Amino acid sequence: MSVVHGGKTIYGANVGILMLETQFPRIFGDIANAATWPFPVQYRIVRGATPDKVVRNDPRLLVDDFIAAAKDLVAHGCDGLTTNCGFLALIQDQISEAVPVPVATSSLMQIPMVQALLPKSKRVGVITISKATLTPAHLEAAGAPLDTPIVGTDNGRAFTHGILDDQPSIDFEASRLDLLDAARDLVTQNDDIGAIVLECTNMTPYAADIRKLTGLPVYSIYSFVRWFHQGLVPDRFELDLDDPLLNLAR
Repeated sequence: MSVVHGGKTIYGANVGILMLETQFPRIFGDIANAATWPFPVQYRIVRGATPDKVVRNDPRLLVDDFIAAAKDLVAHGCDGLTTNCGFLALIQDQISEAVPVPVATSSLMQIPMVQALLPKSKRVGVITISKATLTPAHLEAAGAPLDTPIVGTDNGRAFTHGILDDQPSIDFEASRLDLLDAARDLVTQNDDIGAIVLECTNMTPYAADIRKLTGLPVYSIYSFVRWFHQGLVPDRFELDLDDPLLNLAR
């Protein structure tokens, strides 16, 4: 057997997720439901970092707590970090400077990449949990254009209230309708939308329905972290020189 070198405490769970402190239910597809991921992940709860404090207030006041949790995840073997709130784009730079691994705090960071895929006549649109508090500073921190079209679920039936007020139960069918209403508003109000980015990490379970409704590509924290993980743990492709298909291609 070849010599194997160590240096970490935990192996095989390369992505670390910094979590807000919450009690609302986490369905399959949610970032905080570990069964969502096709690879192991590690979680750290940042105590006191509630959805209200992070989304409706200023997460930069909690940056030291997030950095401490980030360092702990790295110490336990994580090779890359993300978070469970798109509004944490505001502390992307502070966290990435504090740890020696790549950091992807926010789904909003996909906007420039997705925009590059579209023709110049099309723009990326965003659905957020709180249009009232998603500011140009959040977009700037994510590298997104400040005129990015944004709609929110703020005035919906269940989604925003259930999560930001950290309710112990949520009507997920009503939440699905909230997301569909927001998607419909986004494309109705803006005729140049070419793709949609979901800011909130709790929106992933509704991405397929939004895609079906709008016919547009939909990008979420799930698409972002799966791409992110592929860089940390690339798939291995073994070359078989005896493969007859390889010989036919010569």
